[in-house]
Amino acid sequence: MKRSYLLKKAIVATFIVTLTMGALVYSSQAGDQKDIVDTAVSAGSFNTLATALTAADLVKTLKGTGPFTVFAPTDEAFAKLPAGTLDDLLKPMNKEKLKGILTYHVVSGKVMAADVVKLKSAKTVNGQNVTILVKDGTVMVDNAKVTKTDIMCTNGVIHVIDSVILPK
Repeated sequence: MKRSYLLKKAIVATFIVTLTMGALVYSSQAGDQKDIVDTAVSAGSFNTLATALTAADLVKTLKGTGPFTVFAPTDEAFAKLPAGTLDDLLKPMNKEKLKGILTYHVVSGKVMAADVVKLKSAKTVNGQNVTILVKDGTVMVDNAKVTKTDIMCTNGVIHVIDSVILPK
């Protein structure tokens, strides 16, 4: 009887230690995660996006609680814009136009890649819909190819795209 009691106590103690260790691992991983803006900045390939978010006064919004899904164009994607377009958009007088373009890259909620591929379109924060097409295993958002998916952030998820998408 005493042996059975000690065995039960050992099992319970092991279970508690396992739960505690699991919670510590989870909390340390969660602590390593950053919000959408900090994740993009630390990646090093979204400098132009970070500059544009600052010019459009959207940094505070995308550091908010969300959740948000961001189709994030890389620096190379911004470089594909016609010459002078980006410089023009970054001017203070074009702040609202820039904001409209950037919010066209954002969907409310956390939409993982497995969910994106099931959609034909998604309503963006600017109110317009992006078209989603899956062909031969490639996901397209409007005319941009999704090159990397499910970059987890504390307030949502980032999917990397190879072109800047423009509202209609």
